[in-house]
Amino acid sequence: MVPVSDNASILPRLRLETQPYHEALEQNAFNQALSAGNVTPQATEFFLSKLYGFLKPYEAALDAYPFPAEWEVATRHRAHLIAQDLPAVADLPLCPDMPPLRTWPQLLGAMYVLEGSTLGGQVITRQLAKSGISTRTYFTGYAERTGSMWKQFCGLLTAAATHPDDQAEIVHSAVVTFQKLHAWIEQPY
Repeated sequence: MVPVSDNASILPRLRLETQPYHEALEQNAFNQALSAGNVTPQATEFFLSKLYGFLKPYEAALDAYPFPAEWEVATRHRAHLIAQDLPAVADLPLCPDMPPLRTWPQLLGAMYVLEGSTLGGQVITRQLAKSGISTRTYFTGYAERTGSMWKQFCGLLTAAATHPDDQAEIVHSAVVTFQKLHAWIEQPY
């Protein structure tokens, strides 16, 4: 556990304490095939379908919380991008074992994970192109706004997470979100 003071930024703590869980998630079969240059369109579609099943309940939890307008929660929704990539998303199963998403810190921890994935999507897009797989809308994140949306999120998160108890809950939520997302992605249908 990293000691914090009331004015310490949450971001270094999040990076440090979630690193093993982030790395574990990146070792999923899709990312390994992607790194090896032998990912298939079917593996890409399976990965997207799993992401969709996680994003839908996550986004519903975001919508149920009264976020201030500057968080741009509706803009941060991305499940609809997967619907552009895959036919019949309505038939996809939703993750039954989501992280707790009831409190402000829990939502912020989950947002850290899923907003951060927009940066990884940029890398995935380039790797898919190298494998000859057409670009998927979801992985483009916010397109040219990806970097600025991430910076905006980090600024808002830093401003919102000033109390040590909130910081601890945010970090815990991020860890649990990484774990639950990893378990869901690895679970076959």
